[in-house]
Amino acid sequence: MAMMSAKEASSMWGISPRRITALCAADKISGAKKTNRIWQIPADAEKPADARVCSGAYRKSAVSTPLPLPVGISDYRLVSTEYYYVDKTLMIRDFLDQCPMVSLFTRPSRFGKTLNMDMLRVFFEKTDEDTSVYFTNKAIWACGEKYRDYQGKYPVIFLTFKDVKRNTWEETYAHLTRLIAEEYLRHSDLATSPACNDFEKATYQRIVSGTADSTDYISSLKMLSLMMYKHYACPAIIIIDEYDTPILQGHLMGFYADMVSFINGLFSGGLKDNRSLAFGFLTGILCVTNESIFSGLNNLVVNSVLDKKYSAYFGFTADEVAKMAAYYNAYDKLDELRDWYDGYRFGNTEIYNPWSVINYFNAGCEARPYWLSTSNNDIIAEVLEQAGKDIYTQLTNLLQGKTVATYVDTSVICPQLQNNPSSVYSFLLVSGYLKVVKAEISVSGDYLCHVALPNREITCVYKLQSEKY
Repeated sequence: MAMMSAKEASSMWGISPRRITALCAADKISGAKKTNRIWQIPADAEKPADARVCSGAYRKSAVSTPLPLPVGISDYRLVSTEYYYVDKTLMIRDFLDQCPMVSLFTRPSRFGKTLNMDMLRVFFEKTDEDTSVYFTNKAIWACGEKYRDYQGKYPVIFLTFKDVKRNTWEETYAHLTRLIAEEYLRHSDLATSPACNDFEKATYQRIVSGTADSTDYISSLKMLSLMMYKHYACPAIIIIDEYDTPILQGHLMGFYADMVSFINGLFSGGLKDNRSLAFGFLTGILCVTNESIFSGLNNLVVNSVLDKKYSAYFGFTADEVAKMAAYYNAYDKLDELRDWYDGYRFGNTEIYNPWSVINYFNAGCEARPYWLSTSNNDIIAEVLEQAGKDIYTQLTNLLQGKTVATYVDTSVICPQLQNNPSSVYSFLLVSGYLKVVKAEISVSGDYLCHVALPNREITCVYKLQSEKY
């Protein structure tokens, strides 16, 4: 098929090249595709009737007023129906193509983990409501009956630890057990289910009433999934979002050992050798594999920032940002967006910080470090406080736009910051404070990476923290 450039189309149609580029990014010109960052348009494409009309079908924009932006909203049903939603539902297809028993997704804070886990919950969960309505106009529905057949078929246990940031182990334990009790209450039919025996029902009552002991809570995922399996005659899906938030908090506040011990028991019961489990999903910043949390869990598949699978589903891709910019009539702001919030690379995919992009558009395209006020910058503070002369020099080089070559272990754990100072680069990479410029696998299986600061926003974070030291 013969193709033409935006400039050639501009001469033919009398529309500016910039506007044609915006229409291409917004999928308004059928058959247009980007090659090496340059849009190519079919030579026989029809001129749009106006800037708000799709070529070919000539249908007007679905909304006269732009949709609001989902600032801080992680409810999939709400975001996908009432806000501007970047469709990530093909993540479901990619998962179902292989169906690993337990999947762990590690990504930086505020990169869409909670929203994606809620999307999985809404898709898979068996409820009285017809939840297919939240997917019929999404990419996953067009993939065919093979995938649609999974919709609404499983009982689901959903826990998010993203807000468990307490100062003591006692407060953290109380918070975690409260979340477990609330999830039990969400499945109140189990309390009187004829399929469950008296022992199971008694355990259920102790947990919801707050009279359970630590053994009950450590076994709570296994018990709840067993009761679901009996009640629904179907194994359960367990989703645990931001599992490592209380672990990181335990490290910072001095109760790391207690936290790891509890999580180890909880996960061993729910995710290891559990015949009542269909699938398990976990998200976090860290992969805490070396502290026995996942010991013996040979059905776990880890998807880190260095892996190609699922690389486009956390954060926004360049094309998704371009479409959003076109939708909000801010296509001329792409260079500024790229300078401030682009630069991440997950697998082979270029990624923008989604939290900052959403806040940028919501603030009328005002560029500033939005992530600074939401991420845990105590990580940077601890690194700078413990850094020796060599590491501090290399961090200074990063601020000057240089790269640093280092071995990276994506399963880095918190205490290694004290025992192995060189691991700070692994920690900063998985936390979102560095990007991979180039990665190679060494003979030992470790990644040898060239890392750098991803963008202007992160540079602001480093400069602000370094001024304190």
